Amino acid sequence: MHLVVIKIGSALLVDQKSGKIRSEWLTSIAEDIAELKSIGKDVIIVSSGSIALGRKILGLKMSKKLVENQAAAAIGQIELAATFREKLRHHDIQVAQVLLTFSNTEDRGQYLNARGTIKRLLKLGVVPVINENDTVATDEVRFGDNDRLAARVATMCEADLLYLLSDIDGLYTADPNSNPNAEYIEQVNEITPEIEQMAGAPVSTGFGSGGMITKIAAASIATTGGCNMVIINGKLNNPIKDYNLNGRGTWFKASTTSLASKKKWIAGALSPVGTLVIDDGAERALKNGKSLLPAGVTKVIGKFVRGDTVKITGANNVEIARGLVAYSSEDAKKIIGAKSNEIEKILGYGGREELIHRSDMVMS
Repeated sequence: MHLVVIKIGSALLVDQKSGKIRSEWLTSIAEDIAELKSIGKDVIIVSSGSIALGRKILGLKMSKKLVENQAAAAIGQIELAATFREKLRHHDIQVAQVLLTFSNTEDRGQYLNARGTIKRLLKLGVVPVINENDTVATDEVRFGDNDRLAARVATMCEADLLYLLSDIDGLYTADPNSNPNAEYIEQVNEITPEIEQMAGAPVSTGFGSGGMITKIAAASIATTGGCNMVIINGKLNNPIKDYNLNGRGTWFKASTTSLASKKKWIAGALSPVGTLVIDDGAERALKNGKSLLPAGVTKVIGKFVRGDTVKITGANNVEIARGLVAYSSEDAKKIIGAKSNEIEKILGYGGREELIHRSDMVMS
């Protein structure tokens, strides 16, 4: 497994009595991340806590007032990012702050931009620290909990595993705090109505919201998108190291691979909005698993924007493949037939080398 996402909730990150970050615990998380990086893993953090931290700094009591929470988030984000930077700096690991909204993962163009930025950060060895952009998100259009945000980030970036750190060591048939007969569930292969019923009702604490029900919702998003997920006890120091050594946690098995899931979505697009006509050399390259470069395209048909699904055909108009295009039709027309190293000179900006990357393409 190459890419992992770690979700950290407010209730674990922030001490409810003092309102401050649990420094020693976060130091242990940094150690876990450094260990993952040392064995070749890329790591993304999805962290809550900005509102709770901001309210403490501003001297505000916890409440559900949207404007107050948005103001607190603006203050708390700085504190949150600075703390992660401090903890990971001891391991010579750089961090970046990425704020996302619901629309960033729903709008295809914004989705591709967000994914491109995060993947570039990972390639540079940076650990992105992601949170919902509470300052601009509204109650009507927001994730509302970072469990589901973490799952969307995991599928967007084609992660292999999502660690959900919880105040409990996994899923039980009932609440183990109130039911002594509750049975621990080691693995879930499918999210069934029975599994959803075990999650109980939503929970809201002083510094967090969600409970097991949002974790099951996150598991559904992650596993259908090709990412495994595990719920583990996050209250311990070094919780990821503890899980990797002892294996105590509920594992939700991905129903497919992330790449297969995306390609199934591309193949199922009902009406590609444009067509790229390619030459024989490009057709042979595609059949050998290569990406589609501008040099092999002879004609652009239709009007589309970056991220749209388009058909790829030969001169005989027979569909060869379809995929998610990296340029608008206007820009694509300017660069067809050009070499990849000429794109920046032609367009005035440096975009992707490919018109369609092989991972964004499905052969017919």
